[in-house]
Amino acid sequence: MKFKTIDDLLHEHPFFAGMDAAWLELIAGCGQNVVYPPGSLVAKEGDEAVEFFAVRSGRVAIELYSSVAGSLTVQTLGTGAICGWSWILPPHRWNFDVRAVETTRAVRFDATCLRAKCEQSPTMGYEFMKRFAGVMTDHLQATRLQLLDVYGTRNVEAADD
Repeated sequence: MKFKTIDDLLHEHPFFAGMDAAWLELIAGCGQNVVYPPGSLVAKEGDEAVEFFAVRSGRVAIELYSSVAGSLTVQTLGTGAICGWSWILPPHRWNFDVRAVETTRAVRFDATCLRAKCEQSPTMGYEFMKRFAGVMTDHLQATRLQLLDVYGTRNVEAADD
């Protein structure tokens, strides 16, 4: 049985689809295969964002803490998702908690390593930034739709009064 390398895993992940093979090899050097059991904290709000994750299988919840309601799930990410963009923009701090909902397998990327490689190859860095801009847009749109789902009905009902 052949064990898959990080490079192999990147070739299978949708975020990296169509990316230059030489870049994938560089990026793979910053990655590590990880497994998170259900309920484990993957990232903590306020901590330094020294990594991000390419989810291979499983699900993670993006959580926000409220002093009134406790932990609230803002979004759930599954197989094929990218988790974390705080590593790419200063001040490099996690804005949410991330918790494994079920056994989750991912490639964890060392942010310092990857930022250095992006600096060394501006063309690769630009491609990475474009892809992450898409991820950020998707996450913000999902959050917007969730807010409409939670608050939109109440506002429509109030408007009918």
